[in-house]
Amino acid sequence: MPEIITIETTGLGDRSYLAHDGEVGVVIDPQRDIDRMLSAADGAGVRITHVLETHIHNDYVTGGYALAQAVGAAYGIAAQDDVSFARIPVADGCTLSTGGLTVTPVHTPGHTPSHMSYVLADKGALPAAVFTGGSLLYGAVGRTDLISPAQTEQLTRAQYRSARRLASELADEVAVYPTHGFGSFCSATPTSGNASTIGQQRVANIALTAGDEESFVSQLIAGLGAYPRYYAHMAPANRSGPAAPDLAPPARADARDIRRRIDAGEWVVDIRRRRAFALLHVAGTISVELGDRFCTYLGWVIPWDTPLTIIGDTQEQVAEAQLQLSRIGIDRLAAAGVGEIAELAGPGRTASYVVADFTALAAERGGDGTVVLDVRAPEESRDGHIAKAVHIPFWELEKRASEVPAGLVWVHCGSGFRASIAASILQRAGRRVVHVDDDWSRAAAAGLPVTRDAAQPP
Repeated sequence: MPEIITIETTGLGDRSYLAHDGEVGVVIDPQRDIDRMLSAADGAGVRITHVLETHIHNDYVTGGYALAQAVGAAYGIAAQDDVSFARIPVADGCTLSTGGLTVTPVHTPGHTPSHMSYVLADKGALPAAVFTGGSLLYGAVGRTDLISPAQTEQLTRAQYRSARRLASELADEVAVYPTHGFGSFCSATPTSGNASTIGQQRVANIALTAGDEESFVSQLIAGLGAYPRYYAHMAPANRSGPAAPDLAPPARADARDIRRRIDAGEWVVDIRRRRAFALLHVAGTISVELGDRFCTYLGWVIPWDTPLTIIGDTQEQVAEAQLQLSRIGIDRLAAAGVGEIAELAGPGRTASYVVADFTALAAERGGDGTVVLDVRAPEESRDGHIAKAVHIPFWELEKRASEVPAGLVWVHCGSGFRASIAASILQRAGRRVVHVDDDWSRAAAAGLPVTRDAAQPP
């Protein structure tokens, strides 16, 4: 039985894999920071001979090309995919052999038109595992609307058939290893679990339990929500053969440099804790707290190719932000400021705002000049929102700030994270804000009138 090492990138909701026989290994869907995969191979004492992509990824910049170049491995991508570098053109039914392993590609279109899954076995043995990328996930499938609206229905139908092909051709005991589905926005619907088999998916996966293809198509398309805007830039980057990231420390920014960049309309992002930001920050900066979702939400909201400067408590914070951002193709920071906020701001250049919860909002709601702003995704707002709240998704707020009515703006989301981004954007635009840093599940209990759109089921 081959050994499979999983490398998880929790911030993006993705997994990469190293499958090996004790001497040689095959890597599937590596992230851009390839040092983790190199360390895994070194720890296992194996030589990487093949690097395989299940698809041209839309949610991150791949490390596949850089890893293959670094170790001298063969790099396999679907033959249908148009890329600008030499590779092994992988096709349905061909067999790749290395050491005691065989890998059989299976064309599983749906997430992308050319998507491949990879069936793994010991030579001469029955299949042991299948790497399903964005095809068969744990309880779900990869979303089908990332290529174009015109292809969504066609790809959704293909996704249904691909999942059923895998279930029909593989035995119950074959282990399933998807790339997406652990919080990734590449999942069409929520996933469940951290391990599974084909047999378990037969009774748990939407594509295998739906009554028929039409039911599946209707259900899946109805469940497709918003996804990060930066996705539009990932496939072109991956088709060009991206190099490993340059993580050299950025230039140090002082108060004069930070003010110059803010005045020029550049983005200066404070990665400290969101409550620390609310208490005191450089006026004109934007709060995006460093954590698992940092690069996803910053990549979602920032205008692409805008010069980016980071402010953090320590150089280690800045380095972690740099690493996360490199995974989505933001390769070089314009500068970074580290240290005391008062010093980085300069005299008279600090700002703050109030942080509150839903109970405080319930007490203030209805008062003169009070505005409630919901910055969640449209599907979240439709499912339940505070009556008469203004809804603008956080990633649209910079351009739509003028639509927010006059008055003190109480900004909320689902947990407080996105609301901190939105509150700082509004304050930068000259508005008075209160950041509601609370969990949406407590809104109704706090006494707020929560309603849902008429089209939504109770």
